[in-house]
Amino acid sequence: MGKPTKNLYEQVVIAGFGGQGIILAGRLLAQTAMKAGKEVTFMPAYGAEVRGGTSNCTVIIADEPIASPLVSKPSSLIIMNKASLNKFAPRLKDGGLLVMNSSLIDPAAFLRASASLVAPVPAPPVSRQTQVQAPVPVGNRQVRARRGSRRKQEAGELADSIDVLAVPANDIAVELGNVKAANMVAIGAYLQRKGIFSADAAAACLADVLAKRYHKTLPVNTEALRRGAEFAKNNSV
Repeated sequence: MGKPTKNLYEQVVIAGFGGQGIILAGRLLAQTAMKAGKEVTFMPAYGAEVRGGTSNCTVIIADEPIASPLVSKPSSLIIMNKASLNKFAPRLKDGGLLVMNSSLIDPAAFLRASASLVAPVPAPPVSRQTQVQAPVPVGNRQVRARRGSRRKQEAGELADSIDVLAVPANDIAVELGNVKAANMVAIGAYLQRKGIFSADAAAACLADVLAKRYHKTLPVNTEALRRGAEFAKNNSV
C-alpha cells in the first residue's frame, strides 16, 4: 500500500451502470473514511440518470472540513463500464488515478477517451504522416496507439501523466463465485493504490453498509476487497 497523503483532500467519482453496486461502493468508502476519523461527503446520483444507464456517486475525504460536496475535477475515478469511462474520463485531474474494470472495458478505450481532455489543434495542412507511439502501460497490459495529429500526441502525454490501473474486476468476482462482488474488487484495488486506508479497514465496515438480509455475502465481499488489493499490489508501477 502506498504512503498516505499529507493534508488529505481526495475526490473520488465511482461510476458504472445500475446493478453494479456503485452506490454501495461509495457508501463503503465513505463509511471507512468516517471510521478513520476523516471528514467525508457522499453524494449519490439518483433518478432518471440511473434508470437511463450510468449510476455514479462522489465521495470526498479530507483532513479538514469540506466546504462543498460538488466535484468538477476528481482526483480519482473508479470506472466499471465503458459508458462511464467516456463520460467521466475527461474530468479527471491531471496526475490523477483511474481504476477501470478491464473485464468490460478495453484499456485502449482510455487512450481514445483521453483525446477529449485536450483542446483540438488543427493538423498541418500538408503532411498526413502518422507515426506509431511506443506502448503505453495500462494496468498489466500495454497498448500501442497510432498518433498522427499534435492533438493526439498531447493527449498521449496526458495519458502518461495519469496513473491507470486496469483491473479485471468481473473476472476476479466470478472466480469468487459472485459477479456482483466486482465493485468490491475495484474498491480494494483503489484502496491499495492510493494507500489512504487498507482493504481490511474497508472489510470491517461492510456490515455497517450492507442490509442485514445481505450479511450472508460478507465473506465473499471481504475476499473481493482483498483480491482487488492483491491485484493492485502485484501490478504496481
